[in-house]
Amino acid sequence: MRTCRFRHRGQERHGAVEGAEVRPLTAAPWAGGLPEGRGIPLAEVTLLAPVEPSKIVCVGRNYRAHARELGNEVPAQPLLFLKPPSAVIGPQEAIRCPEQSSEVHHEAELGVVLARPLSRATAAEARGAVFGYTCLNDVTARDIQREEKQFTRAKGFDTFCPVGPFVETALDPLDLPVVCRVNGAERQRGSTRDMTFDPFALLAFISQVMTLLPGDLVATGTPEGVGPIRRGDWVEVDIAGIGVLRNPVV
Repeated sequence: MRTCRFRHRGQERHGAVEGAEVRPLTAAPWAGGLPEGRGIPLAEVTLLAPVEPSKIVCVGRNYRAHARELGNEVPAQPLLFLKPPSAVIGPQEAIRCPEQSSEVHHEAELGVVLARPLSRATAAEARGAVFGYTCLNDVTARDIQREEKQFTRAKGFDTFCPVGPFVETALDPLDLPVVCRVNGAERQRGSTRDMTFDPFALLAFISQVMTLLPGDLVATGTPEGVGPIRRGDWVEVDIAGIGVLRNPVV
């Protein structure tokens, strides 16, 4: 199943995507939302970020080649940080370069959406708690990150977490190509098989620290090739089976 959030005639709804149409749901799909009414052509709706998470848990340096390109060691355990929910934007919404930074980077990632609460879980239990997968751009003020050696301010600016366009439930996350393009030119290409810690191991690890809630979002790390984005650029995160997340930079 493929799901989304959309705006149509002033109303915001969750929906199930069926071909070129979206069927409204009574609630979020991970909350048991059921189809109601007729399908609406996708061309007539505005797609929004498909999730409204209580938190976004991110994982740093989960691809060896990316750790190397920034001169970092691969962590012995997953390196966790948080993005605030206020950083989330949807497809076609603008990434805003803040005045505080002169070096904003793209980071294409696979995002995992939770279906139910997860606490102190095993990897097998974590697998069963997943609702689906989406595209995510972990936008980063690299100069701030480099200077502060911390991630919160560098990755927490408003608009620094584009997500979408859909959540796909019928997907194997263990061997997916993750691609980023800027103005049509490929910048990143990796595979989730190259992760140090696979998505289910990450969820299990995170759940030992904090309870993950339905609709929460976990960003699983980025492959090598991160680089700058500037005002006027268009950034795409493309993951086979999910779709292409496109955002302008302003």
